[in-house]
Amino acid sequence: MKIKYFLIITPLLIFSILISSMFFMGFFKPHRVNQLIIGSIGDATYLNPVLAQDSASSDINSFVFNGLLKYDRNLNIVGDLAESWEVKEGNKPVIIFHLKKGVLWQDGEKFTADDVRFTYETIMNPKTNTVRRSDFEKVERVEVPDPYTFIVYYKEPFAPGLQSWMIGIIPKHILQGKDINRASFNRNPIGTGPFIFQQWISDEKITLKANPNYFEGRPYLDGIVYRIIPETSLMEIELLTGGIDYTGIYPYQYKRISHNPSLRVYKQLSHGYSYIGYNLKNPLFKDKRVRKAITLAINREEMVKYILYGLGVVATGPFTPDMWYYNHAVHPLPYDPKKAKKLLAEAGFKDIDGDGILEKDGKPFSFTLITNSGNDIRKDIGVMVQRYLKEVGIDVKLRLYEWSVFLTNWINSKNFDACILGWSLSLDPDQYEIWHSSQIKSGFNFISYKNLEVDRLLEEGRRTFDKKKREKIYKRFHKIINEDQPYTFLFVPESTPALNKKFFLVKKEEKGRKLLKPIKMEKAGLMVDIIKWYVPKENELTP
Repeated sequence: MKIKYFLIITPLLIFSILISSMFFMGFFKPHRVNQLIIGSIGDATYLNPVLAQDSASSDINSFVFNGLLKYDRNLNIVGDLAESWEVKEGNKPVIIFHLKKGVLWQDGEKFTADDVRFTYETIMNPKTNTVRRSDFEKVERVEVPDPYTFIVYYKEPFAPGLQSWMIGIIPKHILQGKDINRASFNRNPIGTGPFIFQQWISDEKITLKANPNYFEGRPYLDGIVYRIIPETSLMEIELLTGGIDYTGIYPYQYKRISHNPSLRVYKQLSHGYSYIGYNLKNPLFKDKRVRKAITLAINREEMVKYILYGLGVVATGPFTPDMWYYNHAVHPLPYDPKKAKKLLAEAGFKDIDGDGILEKDGKPFSFTLITNSGNDIRKDIGVMVQRYLKEVGIDVKLRLYEWSVFLTNWINSKNFDACILGWSLSLDPDQYEIWHSSQIKSGFNFISYKNLEVDRLLEEGRRTFDKKKREKIYKRFHKIINEDQPYTFLFVPESTPALNKKFFLVKKEEKGRKLLKPIKMEKAGLMVDIIKWYVPKENELTP
C-alpha cells in the first residue's frame, strides 16, 4: 500500500515543482486584478456618516457616500452632490444649494433634496447618537422648494457652514421611520458614491465594488478591499509581498520600505497630532499644575527622535504648524523633570514613605494609561511615559485594548484615567466639537474639559467670517489650551503612506487610449482622485 501511494504522489510532486519553476522563470504571469487592497490596523464601527466617529469608518464612508460639497486637490471647496451654491451673508445667512440631477442611489432610486433634508433632520433628532449635531445647531430651518434645491437658513453667521455640508448624505427611502442607531443599514450601507458596499466580515475585511452608475463616471478600479491586519509586522510583510497595496507605514519602517522598488512611499507633515488625554473628572487631573507637571516630565523631543525617527515635530496645542491660524508664539513646554517635581509638590503630592511614589491624602499617585492595540507608536509612547513619570514619582499602568472595545467600553463611556490617542483635523480652525463644554455629553469632548473663555472664543470663531479676526480668535484659543494642558500634546507626525507602484492616475483618455501619470501626494491627500486610479496592462505601463 505504501508503494502504491508513493507511485501516485510522486508524479504530482514532480508536476507541482515543474509548474512552480515555470512561474518563477516567467513562463506564466499572474493576472493583475484591478482593485485596491488597503491595510488597516482597526475595523470600522458604523458604515453611516451620521454615526461614524473613527477613522476606519470614515475611510469606508468616503468611498460609499457623498456630501453636498468637498475639497479638491488644492483644498478649494467644490461641488459634490451640489452643482452650485449661493451664500447670502448678513445677520442671518442663507445658503442655497442647487443639486445635481441624474444622481442615483446605489439601489437605483433617485437622489433628491428630500434626502438632504432627511440627513439634517436625522442629525438633529436628539435620539440619534451622533457627534455631528453641533455643526448644525446654528441652522434655523431648511427648505426644499423643489427636488433639486435645498435652502439652509441660519440663526446667525456660521463660518464653518459650507464645510459642515461635506458630511455624507444618507437615503430617506431606506432609513425613514427606522431606529438609525440600530439599523441594519449601518453594516450594509447604500450611498451615492463611487464604490458599492459588498461584504463586511468583522475584524477581517470590508469589500467594495465599482459603482457603474456613479454620476462622475465609473471608477477605473473594479473594487476596494479594506483588510483589517492588527499586527504591524504582518502588515509590513503583506505590503512587501503584495498582499495589500496601500497602508500607512510607521517611522521605523520608513527607511527600509522607502527604497523598495515596487512601492511609492510619500512623506508630508500630517494635519493631526498625537496626545495624552486626561479624564478631568478624575481628581488626580483637576489641578492644571499636575497636568503641566506631567507634560514637563515627558521628553517629547526624545519621542520625536526615537519613536518617529525624526519624522515629525513636537506639538504645542490643538493646531498643526502648517495652518494659517497656528500660533507660532506658543512654544512647547520644555523637558524639565525638576520643575515637574516642584509643581507636583505645590499641588500637594509628596513621597511620604520613601518608596519613590508620590502620595496625597494617603493615596499614591497611580493611574492607568490606555490605548488601542496594534498601534506600535502608541504602545511605544506608553512605555516611554511609564519611564518618564516613574522618575518624578508617578506610577503608570499601561493597558492595550482592541479598537472597538477601546472606544466602546472606555472612551465613549468616559471610563478611563488617561488615554493615548490622536486627532486628524479638518482644514477649518473650528474645534467646537472637541473643546466646547456643551460637547462633553454627546460630542468629542470625552475628557470633560470646561473653560468659559474657550467656550466664548469657539462660539465667536464660528460666527466670524473675517479671516484676520478669526486668526486672532484661534491664536488666543491655542494659547489658552496650551496653558491649561487638558492634553499633553505630544507631536505632529509626518504622514508616510506606501502605495504599490502598479497604480497610476488616468490623466485623460484620447481615442480610447489612457494617458497615465504617477500618483502624487496632493494638499488634500493621496486619495483625492481615487476614481481615476488604474492598474494598467503591461503595454500601458509608460505614463
